[in-house]
Amino acid sequence: MIRKIGTDRTGRSFDSTTVSAVWSKAQIVQGQDANAFRKDSCGAWIQRSAYGNTASDFGWEVDHIQPVAASGTDSLSNLQPLHWKNNRHKGDEWPKWQCAVRAS
Repeated sequence: MIRKIGTDRTGRSFDSTTVSAVWSKAQIVQGQDANAFRKDSCGAWIQRSAYGNTASDFGWEVDHIQPVAASGTDSLSNLQPLHWKNNRHKGDEWPKWQCAVRAS
């Protein structure tokens, strides 16, 4: 089975509880509303309401730090919020990969 990007190991969409928990792992930026905007591990801006929106400059996805293809799990410790362009660029690269969108 080919899994869609932004899904769990079984190919299902992440539930809202998991999405919220992953969002909470994003970097809070002083002076910004932490409920609306944060940064991913590359420093790219992400917007809470733009989850899954690849048409947005602030869209983001749940990323498996250790990819499913490399036996990564769905545990919260292995999930991170990542700007959708960074997630697509990362693909199954692990442990070394380059950010596509960095801090701005």
